Amino acid sequence: MDARLEVDISLIVNGVPVRRRVEARKSLVDFLREDLELTGSHAGCEQGVCGACTLRVDGALARGCLMLAAQCDGSRVETIEGVAASGEIADLQRAFAEANALQCGFCTPAMLLTADALLRDDPALDAASARRGLSGNYCPCTGYHAIVEAVLTAARVRREASHG
Repeated sequence: MDARLEVDISLIVNGVPVRRRVEARKSLVDFLREDLELTGSHAGCEQGVCGACTLRVDGALARGCLMLAAQCDGSRVETIEGVAASGEIADLQRAFAEANALQCGFCTPAMLLTADALLRDDPALDAASARRGLSGNYCPCTGYHAIVEAVLTAARVRREASHG
């Protein structure tokens, strides 16, 4: 006999209402990847340390590996797929590509979401603040220099757009 407890959840993912029956202990990132086939959020360390599973829950950044899908019942969840499709981070995506801040791409979705949140909080972000803000997202490939440069470029572009 299968003793797994399942629960019904209802949430909005990237603007689309979703209703599913899920195992009560299934993480949000596994639910998104396995059940909804939204594979932009990655399951890295599965302990909330690497940041690869970063996404938005009710507008705030969250670690998808540390949240249960059942905890998100009634919430709005935004993944990199939804945020990218809306065009709201197109400037960041362009800056990352131009600065060669993508490398293997494993951390990139979480870096983009984190960078966007940093720029929303502080449009005049400097390099030290960008490094500090991104420090919760592990990137073994880039050494962070290109990522920080991309974030600073996007900050400048956003400031110029808001003044022009």
